[in-house]
Amino acid sequence: MPTGRTVPRALTAAACVILAAALLTPPAQADDPPGTQEDSAPPVRIDPHDPDLRMVQGARLAPSKVLNIKSIVESDDGSERRQDTNDNVTFSLQAEVLFGKDSAKLSPEALSRIDTIAAEVRKQNAHRLRVFGFTDNLGSAAHGLTLSKQRANAVQRELANDLGSSVTFDIRGYGEQYPIADNATETGRRKNRRVEVSFPRAGG
Repeated sequence: MPTGRTVPRALTAAACVILAAALLTPPAQADDPPGTQEDSAPPVRIDPHDPDLRMVQGARLAPSKVLNIKSIVESDDGSERRQDTNDNVTFSLQAEVLFGKDSAKLSPEALSRIDTIAAEVRKQNAHRLRVFGFTDNLGSAAHGLTLSKQRANAVQRELANDLGSSVTFDIRGYGEQYPIADNATETGRRKNRRVEVSFPRAGG
């Protein structure tokens, strides 16, 4: 490169977009619960015909997307899971740490865990929360839907008591839909019996 010549901005931006495209995590799948998809729209538009891109003849620029970085922390026994992405924070608590078997009554241990979630909601200054309940595939699908909604309602009520009226909720019971593990094993079924609380990250 000749001395004193600067790198064109479009070339630098294009390099960043191409790198991001190579590192992209898979987009949200159809089996993600509604409302949990991440925004992958690029913040700037890249002109694929800009001569400063200097692409190989016949090459085409792939659609640009934002790299969605996920950070997942899970307790040793798998009973609690926190996932941070570009846009959202999601807490997943196994039903066994919140409720008795086939029950929607919160256990004393559950209250402290829900308090931890409420503290993070305040830290992120979130005002809209999603509370989704899920079950495994044992028993009837109708019973699973009812129980998952009852459990989501129980967690929502406790969060509402802690956070007050400044927060609104989207509450859903999905039953055996949207499993995150294999229902063929008890370990997998335990992970699928859960309540998830998600909300926007600060600045997300």
